[in-house]
Amino acid sequence: MHKTLSLFVSSACLLFAAAAMAQSPGAKVQGIYLVTDYPAVTVQPGSTSTIALNLSNRGVAPARMTLHVQGVPKGWKATLLGGGQPVGAAMAATDSSVPLQLRVDVPAEAGQQPHTLTVEADGANQKLTLPVDIALANKLPSKLSIEAKLPELKGSPQSSFNYQFTIKNESGKNQLVSMSAQAPKYFGATFTESYGTQELSSIPIKAGASKDMKLAIHPPSIVKPGNYPITVTVSADDATVSSHLKLDIVGQPHLTLSGRNGLMSTRAEINKATSFPVVLTNDGTAPAQNIQLSGNAPSGWKLDFAPKVIDHIAAGQHAESQATITPSDKSLAGDYMVGLQATSQGQSANGDLRVSVTTSSLWGIIGALLIAIAILILVGAVARYGRR
Repeated sequence: MHKTLSLFVSSACLLFAAAAMAQSPGAKVQGIYLVTDYPAVTVQPGSTSTIALNLSNRGVAPARMTLHVQGVPKGWKATLLGGGQPVGAAMAATDSSVPLQLRVDVPAEAGQQPHTLTVEADGANQKLTLPVDIALANKLPSKLSIEAKLPELKGSPQSSFNYQFTIKNESGKNQLVSMSAQAPKYFGATFTESYGTQELSSIPIKAGASKDMKLAIHPPSIVKPGNYPITVTVSADDATVSSHLKLDIVGQPHLTLSGRNGLMSTRAEINKATSFPVVLTNDGTAPAQNIQLSGNAPSGWKLDFAPKVIDHIAAGQHAESQATITPSDKSLAGDYMVGLQATSQGQSANGDLRVSVTTSSLWGIIGALLIAIAILILVGAVARYGRR
């Protein structure tokens, strides 16, 4: 008797535990389901509304489900769409879902009476029903939302500032959404689709859908470092929404190379050192550090700089270095080009210096004396032998 009672109690406990596990929140859901995020919507007479649906398969074998819409009022039109075209059946693979849309065209004379449309999905061993309540209103408010993925960007004036954001049409109808950007003076602003190049000022967005957009900001080259606010505004009908962005511009040096007063020419003698002042100007918005000077001279020439490295040039300031140029003793008289270069922090400034090479004045004097001596000899010879 006691043994039989114990066995009964044990069996009852096992059954209770199994039932508790089956009803626990963590139990795996299986089956095919037809669902929507919005089973009750409001539509304006004379308009079209699109309701997103999903045929979801949770852990069972795929099955063909034939689709119907019941309860469509007279004069109304209800169409089931899949992949942008009308469909009459759908099949969801195991552990996946098929997106569908219920498009409802409501006539202008529909009145104010609410209706319920029932979406049905019939399979071999299963029938699914999804009632969708549709209320009617003369005028529906438009609703938009905007979300920026990276609302704060940082860079130099030469950087690319591209803000990625998403516009969602949360209205019950398709909308033509206008876009505008309020940026500081002389800043350029252009809108394109996220992966497009065509500039846009407005874009159509279907009801319940969203668009990924890009705002490109082009600051002027002379902009000062600092934080700049940018406001993006999107609007459609009576709906307007804004997003506030930030642009942090950091300073950047910009070097130019020239001679004094912009002169880039000098004279030099063969095998004789000549000094030329190289003026480096930082017209950027940040100090230039560790500026190194170098150059490219004709073969056999000597080119040196003093100093060869300039430690610091503040923004808006300039500094000088003396370039010492020595033409080779094999150079001929004429014009030569010497390339000068200054590099700093990945930037460079270049200039071409024209050097006019002349021979030494000593050789000119010697040449003149030789010509004079030759003339005297010639005169003497004529005077002596001309009497005969």
